[in-house]
Amino acid sequence: MQLEYEVLQVHTRYPFIIARGGTATWSVVWVRLRDDSGLEGWGEAAPSRFYGENSASVVAALERFQPILARADGWSIEAIERELDGALRWNAAAKTAVSAALHDLLGKRLGVPLWKLWGLSPASAPTSSFTIAIAPDDETLRSRVRDAAHYPVLKVKLGSARDREILRIVREEAPHATLRVDANAAWTVKGTLAMLDTLVQHGVEMLEQPLPPHDVHGLRFIRERSPMPLFADESCIVATDIPKLAGAVDGINLKLMKCGSLREAHRMIATARAHDMQVMCGCMIETTLGIASAAHFAPLLDYVDLDGAALLADDPFSGPAIDSPGKAGTIVMNDAPGLGVTRRS
Repeated sequence: MQLEYEVLQVHTRYPFIIARGGTATWSVVWVRLRDDSGLEGWGEAAPSRFYGENSASVVAALERFQPILARADGWSIEAIERELDGALRWNAAAKTAVSAALHDLLGKRLGVPLWKLWGLSPASAPTSSFTIAIAPDDETLRSRVRDAAHYPVLKVKLGSARDREILRIVREEAPHATLRVDANAAWTVKGTLAMLDTLVQHGVEMLEQPLPPHDVHGLRFIRERSPMPLFADESCIVATDIPKLAGAVDGINLKLMKCGSLREAHRMIATARAHDMQVMCGCMIETTLGIASAAHFAPLLDYVDLDGAALLADDPFSGPAIDSPGKAGTIVMNDAPGLGVTRRS
């Protein structure tokens, strides 16, 4: 197979700020694998500095993967992914882009969308949340919540000195929305316990990753005292992280860009179920191409947070989406083979 890639710059409608910073400009890498018949499989890498990647590291990893893919036929995805892992240990976003392209190519060869190949029904997918990032002032925050009024589920980013005020404003502007809170590992045990009453007061449905990734003992301590479900994100990268989290959290938030492949995502879902845990799938700032990979297995999940493309002002792709008119938050799929994604003209 022939590997091609292109670095794309995309922009969020507003600067996307979380507890550890953010920006309005993001780099993603569009990956294409072409087989001997001319069919192309597409994938996307949306690298995160938090996990040690950027667009340059993705390109370097893809160059390393090129000889492996050149001699592969594209059918033996499990074997190909094992070989990629042998070539480089980390670089999850780069591996995810290749994994997505392999699965997209498989679906196109067989003439079916991935959700159908996996025996799933898009109608079973949960409603996606839409993220309210940290805003510089109250009026900007109010304006952004009003803009998101058509989304029934909001994920509120916290981890600043204004957390209580942020929650109050979001609830005032969205009195009927389901609220979820993500502190992105910015709180302490003591601070989290002090926030619980405020979360309850504003009807927060779930709390995601309040503590630093390594503090599993702290997560367990909070879970024993929390009136709402507790989910791990930064504490859970791949399936082998899940057993140590059993009993410490109620669920995990998997992300393709941190776990490294669609097949690993399926392993994470199965492992979490085996430990009686719930599963959410989140995302980075991604285009529709990146989001589509997770959208296809969304029916296997309890919660989804697949708003990466809906946050963009200049998404270069079209396909599965959560922002269709009159269906905000609903994952709308299509019957096109593979990922069902096309490039906008």
